[in-house]
Amino acid sequence: MAIKINQSLKQSQNLMMTPQLQQAIKLLTLTHLEMTNMIAEEMVENPMLEESENSGDSETNHKEEKLELQNQEATSDNFREDSVVGQDDFDWQKYIDSYNSSSSASPPSMTTVDPDEMPNYENMVSQGQTLVDHLEWQLRMEELAEAELSFAMEIIHNINDDGYLDCTFEEILSNSEFKREDAFEIWDIVKRLDPVGCGCENLVDCLLSQARIAEERSPLLETIIRDHLKDLQSNDYHKIAKAVGVSESAVRNSAEILKEFHPKPGRLIVSGETHYIVPDIYVVEVSGKYVVKINDEGVPRLKVSKLYQQMMAEHANKEAQEYVKEKMNSALWLIKSIQNRQKTIHKVAEAIVEQQQDFFKRGPRFLKPMILKDIANEIGMHESTVSRVTTNKYMHTPLGIFELKYFFGSGIGGKNGGIDVSSEALKFKIKELIENENPKRPLSDQKIADLLSRDDVKVARRTIAKYREALGILSSAKRKRK
Repeated sequence: MAIKINQSLKQSQNLMMTPQLQQAIKLLTLTHLEMTNMIAEEMVENPMLEESENSGDSETNHKEEKLELQNQEATSDNFREDSVVGQDDFDWQKYIDSYNSSSSASPPSMTTVDPDEMPNYENMVSQGQTLVDHLEWQLRMEELAEAELSFAMEIIHNINDDGYLDCTFEEILSNSEFKREDAFEIWDIVKRLDPVGCGCENLVDCLLSQARIAEERSPLLETIIRDHLKDLQSNDYHKIAKAVGVSESAVRNSAEILKEFHPKPGRLIVSGETHYIVPDIYVVEVSGKYVVKINDEGVPRLKVSKLYQQMMAEHANKEAQEYVKEKMNSALWLIKSIQNRQKTIHKVAEAIVEQQQDFFKRGPRFLKPMILKDIANEIGMHESTVSRVTTNKYMHTPLGIFELKYFFGSGIGGKNGGIDVSSEALKFKIKELIENENPKRPLSDQKIADLLSRDDVKVARRTIAKYREALGILSSAKRKRK
């Protein structure tokens, strides 16, 4: 059987993601700190990149500018940024010449931000004491034999950040040679270390450990903790009083003492890792208008090295010329990508501020429903670009610091002729209604939905329940004061 082979040509179009394009897309998703770190790495790897030196005494210039600004009325034009990025037909040679010339203007910087008001990063603590370290330090001051100390250490190393055992005490005991009575004595020593209650298996044991070391032990409080925690959570003081045989006021007094206990004692030592946020955008009010300013603080002003440009022009070695040319193209692309990133973030931020004027003037409860498509259509970009720009970016406003994603959310309550509100605005409305309710007759989810419908915000009961739980608010049955 003969095999027939045909040869044909086929033309097709494919979108190729070049390394340069991937780098430009990645830059959009980076935070301010991540971008400055990435630029520092590129400057080490690429000899063509240099940091532009500031002309003159920058500190003196800053003080003179600040003094001049104090003597004139601020206008929104003072905060407007010049365009720093050209069109697609970018003249690279002209750009190099103008960027490297001493007379060229430097890229925009955050001159409106007083350096004295910026956070002092020298005061940041690199690492705090862990809960295990804190417990071990106390344990070594106890008069314990070597075997007892080793067993106590085994308990401590099984305690999580909340202060509870990650495994059962029986599991720890099964791997030791201690008698049960002796092991429980060592366990009690660990539970009495500061913070008291660490090393317990459950909440009841943790609260009891704290109750036992009180200045005046209360048998009533210990009974309530041991047998009536669920009733206490439901504020059913009458049921507890009837079961224990005491007055309702005595139960209330015990409940007040219990509020001073720590259900997660380990958190008193383990504060958690601190994440410092550097805003990418500043929004300031100038003459009644909200103006957007990109944070260029700490971003190096890059230029292409003149030395390596001369090498490319003079070197006869073809291999050296190819290397320099490759690094030069990479450097130019990075410079353009950084400027494109800053311009894109600026455009998106300006569009957000324009759309959310009520939020900036009147507060978070007036946040409007807004989706990525709204901003994409306004600035003429794709939704995916807007999504990348708003990822891990923060905006410093007169109302506080907000992630850009905070401003986006679909409308809720607009069905059946109602008015659309954002999810954040709905949370504020729910919280406000619950804060003003009668504690003896708390509002049910359905009642909240009915009250909101009077303001033309028509949402279902299950929607109210969803956002109430997101706010960490208990149901009406558990909020009721009996």
